[in-house]
Amino acid sequence: MARTFSGEAMLKMTRRIGRLSGLIAAGVAIVGTGSGVMAASYSAFSSPTSVSANSWNTGSVHLTNDIGTAMFTGTNQQMNATGTKCVTVTSDGTLASTVRFYATGFSDSNSLGQHINLVVKMGSGSTNASTCSGFTAASTVYTGSLANLVTGGSAHTDYASGIVTTWAPQAASTTAETKQFQFTWNYDSTTPMSSTAAATFTWETQGS
Repeated sequence: MARTFSGEAMLKMTRRIGRLSGLIAAGVAIVGTGSGVMAASYSAFSSPTSVSANSWNTGSVHLTNDIGTAMFTGTNQQMNATGTKCVTVTSDGTLASTVRFYATGFSDSNSLGQHINLVVKMGSGSTNASTCSGFTAASTVYTGSLANLVTGGSAHTDYASGIVTTWAPQAASTTAETKQFQFTWNYDSTTPMSSTAAATFTWETQGS
């Protein structure tokens, strides 16, 4: 049998439920506020550590030569003309490197470059750049025509295609490294008249 309540009993029950709901809501609010206080207190504790003054400084590779201008110049040359010059190349970089040899800026008329025989040797001992007096060769860098050095499938015109000289300078401390290169050229027997040729010889080093 269902129990019935009078109007006054229902009113009292409603008031009790309302007070209980208010207490529960208040409890939740207090807990929420407490969590907020805990979070704020926790974030106030901090202990950073740093590594400062980081820096980077690259080394260098550096080559110079003792001539800088043209080794060979000539006008109105005979077919049997020939020439020899020595150039001293110095490495004073702070990094170990590898030196390669190549030529750029080539031009000629009447294919004169094909008729110029060129031999490049690496060594030491020269006391005179013009005559290579005292020079002793340690290795041959290139033998062939001037044109073949800078044209065709085996052209040597940049570091990537350059001829490895077997010279690998170490990092300079107090003493720079030097090598001497002897250039010898001559015209072949079929050299055309009234012709010209020009080229720039380059040594380039890159760090290992």
